Amino acid sequence: MGNWTLETIAWDRFDASKVDPEILRNIKAAALVERNGGDYGIYLGRVFADDPAFMESVKNWVTEEVQHGLALGRWAELADPSWDFEAAFDRFRAGYKLPLEVSASVRGSQAGEMMARCIVETGTSSYYSALKDATAEPVLKQICAKIAADEFRHYKLFYDHLRRCLERDRLSRWSRLRIGWGRLAESEDDELAYAYFAANEPTGSTYDRKRNMQAYVRRAYPLYRQSHVQRAMAMVLKAIGLEPQGRLNDWMTRAGLWFLRRRSAKLASQGA
Repeated sequence: MGNWTLETIAWDRFDASKVDPEILRNIKAAALVERNGGDYGIYLGRVFADDPAFMESVKNWVTEEVQHGLALGRWAELADPSWDFEAAFDRFRAGYKLPLEVSASVRGSQAGEMMARCIVETGTSSYYSALKDATAEPVLKQICAKIAADEFRHYKLFYDHLRRCLERDRLSRWSRLRIGWGRLAESEDDELAYAYFAANEPTGSTYDRKRNMQAYVRRAYPLYRQSHVQRAMAMVLKAIGLEPQGRLNDWMTRAGLWFLRRRSAKLASQGA
């Protein structure tokens, strides 16, 4: 476990005047995704049923992921007292399902699964770092700092197990790149889109994956600074098996920033 709990958050420092309503919409969605960590634990338990040592680590990981969701959900209810976190979570769970009835990784191997998990933790650690630097609300800043630190540790957990799995699965750098790129592309998949819908759209609304995903990324992408993207690129390159620093990182950072700014500006102009 990490070094914090819900009780160690300085909730009494909450300042409603510093809540950004645009950030609040995404925090509501993020709270639902993080709270759903238990289902990911079930999925990983099926994929790594033959690895009890790793599954002990997954139990702690699940506990921390759920805690992230509870902290974000509690903050969102402070920022918007009319919002019901539990009701939104039930709505999310009713409409979004993970592939729990599996006996092997959807990535083709245990090493492939670890590679995908490294990419996910890269994305979450960079996103919560960006949120921490973007928000002026002191309680949200504290929560995001705690979560970002957890996600960096989670990346190390999965990276260490990736290295162990590679000794058996012999996944090439090309295969790791393919899996990593595929998981990056899935960052705009149904999970976040449906979470945004369940958290923000009125009851009775019709789910539109494209519209809800665009609404989410339009609010998320402008938060990233060069330092966030550069560190994320280093983590991706390390997981692939390439030099994390140097010219390739510089090029990928520039390309990543260009993409984030271009996409957010385009969506803003379209009123997403």
